[in-house]
Amino acid sequence: MIKKVLVANRGEIALRVMRSCRELRLVTVAVFSDADRKAMHVRYADEAYYIGPAPSRDSYLNIEAIIDAAKKAGADAIHPGYGFLSENAAFSERCKQEGIKFIGPDAYAITTMGDKITARKTMIKSGVPVVPGTTEKLTDEEQAKMICNKIGFPVMIKASAGGGGKGMRLIKSMDDLIPMIRMARSEALNAFGDDSVYIEKYIESPHHIEFQILADQHGNVIHLFERECSIQRRHQKVIEETPSPLMTPDLRREMGEKAVAAAKAVNYEGAGTIEFIVSDQLEYYFLEMNTRLQVEHPVTERVVGVDLVKEQINIANGLPLSFKQDELYQHGHAIQCRIYAEDPDNNFMPNPGIIKHITEPLGLGVRYDGYVYEGYEIPMYYDPLICKLITWGQTRKESIARMRRALYEYKITGVTTSIKFLERIMDTPAFIDGKYNTHFIEDNHERLFTSKLCGTQCEDMAIIAAFIDYLDKLSRVRPPKNTEDIGNNWKDFGRKRNVLRL
Repeated sequence: MIKKVLVANRGEIALRVMRSCRELRLVTVAVFSDADRKAMHVRYADEAYYIGPAPSRDSYLNIEAIIDAAKKAGADAIHPGYGFLSENAAFSERCKQEGIKFIGPDAYAITTMGDKITARKTMIKSGVPVVPGTTEKLTDEEQAKMICNKIGFPVMIKASAGGGGKGMRLIKSMDDLIPMIRMARSEALNAFGDDSVYIEKYIESPHHIEFQILADQHGNVIHLFERECSIQRRHQKVIEETPSPLMTPDLRREMGEKAVAAAKAVNYEGAGTIEFIVSDQLEYYFLEMNTRLQVEHPVTERVVGVDLVKEQINIANGLPLSFKQDELYQHGHAIQCRIYAEDPDNNFMPNPGIIKHITEPLGLGVRYDGYVYEGYEIPMYYDPLICKLITWGQTRKESIARMRRALYEYKITGVTTSIKFLERIMDTPAFIDGKYNTHFIEDNHERLFTSKLCGTQCEDMAIIAAFIDYLDKLSRVRPPKNTEDIGNNWKDFGRKRNVLRL
C-alpha cells in the first residue's frame, strides 16, 4: 500500500493533491525548481527536493531529476497532477521500471489516447461517434484539398500530438488551406516535436462538454457526469460548470455510456476525461481523452461529492471503486473560474510579479484552490494561474450569485489579474441564461473587453479621488476642545458632513 507520495508538479494542483494525501495520512514529498524555492507547495509538504533550474524543461519536465528525487525520498508513488509529465507515456513506464507506482494510467493508454489520430481510430472501433474527418496523418497538400472538397468547409486542422490549442487552425476556404496547414505543422513541431496533422469537419456553434470517468484495476468503469467547458479563449478554458445548461437527461445518459465505452476500449485505469463536441441540435462527437486529472475537476467533486484524488490513490493501491454508477447523482450546481495574473484588456498579457496584498473570498459555498500569498513572486517561467475559485449553490442561479460575491471579495494588488473580466462574464445575459457556446467571448467582445480608463484604472482613480476629497474635508474640521470630545466630534463629522463616501 502507498505510504509516501511525491507530487511531480507545482502550484495549486500540487497543494490540492497533498491535502488529500494528508487526509489519508500519507507522507508528501514536494519537488521544486530555482523559481519555486519559496513556493507554498514546498512549505506545505513533509519533505522537498530540488530538481533543477527554473525553465520547466530543466526541472518539472526532467524525468531523471524527478525519479532521482523519488528515490532519495523513498517515495513509493508519484502523482503527476496535470500538465508537465502527467500525460507522458515514457514517464509512466519509467516509474513502473523503477518500482514506483504512477498514480495514473499505464503507458499504453496514454500513448493510444494521447495521439489523436490513434484515438479516433480506437473510438470508431468502439462505436463512439467521432467528428467526420481523416483517420490518417496528412501526407501531402493535394490530398488535403481532396478531403476538404469531400467533407466541405469549414474544417479544423489539428496536431495529432496536440493540446492546449497549439497546432490547431480553423479554415473557411480553399485559399487558406495550404498556408494554414503549414502554420499548424510548424507550431506542432515546435510544441510537441511532431508535425503530424489531420483534418476534422468544423462543427458550427460548438459546445465543449466533457465527462469525468474513473476506472479501477478490476474492470469497473463509471462516469461522474458532465462539465460544461464552452467558455474558452484560444481553445483554452476560462470558466467551467456542472451540470451543463445544454444537457438533457437522455443526452446525459447516452453520452455517459459512450464515455465509459471509450475508457474500456483502452483498458483504462485511474481518473480521466472524455471530451465531446456537441452541436445545437444535440449531436455529439468524441473530441479527445485527457489521461489525467483535469484542471476543472473541483466542480465535479463539489456536485457529486467524490474526492477524485483519493479515488486515484485507492485505484493505484489496487482497491475497487468505492461506488457504483447508480449510486452517483448530481446535487446542486457548481461553477469554477480560473484566475490568472494576466491583463485581459491587453490581449491577456501575462503579468508576473510580487503579490503585495491578497484577500481571499470566504463564506458558504465557496472553495478556493490557490497557492499564492502576500510577498510571493509569481514566476515568469510557468502558467500564470493564481487560483481556481469554485462556488456551489442549490441552483445555477444561486451558484452564479455566489461567484459574483466571491469575485467581489477577492482582492489582489501587485499584479494585474483577470478578476474583473470574470465579473463581467457573470453579468453577461448569454451566460446568465445558459445559452452560450465556444464563441461566447468573441460574440460578447464589446461587453467583456473595455479600455483601460473604463477598467481597473478607472476604479483605482475613483478610490484615490474619494480619499483625497476625504482628507481635504478632514483638514477643515474644527479640532475638538479636549480629548473627551474626540469620539463625539468624529461621530458628528461623519453624520453631518457625510464625507465618508468610500
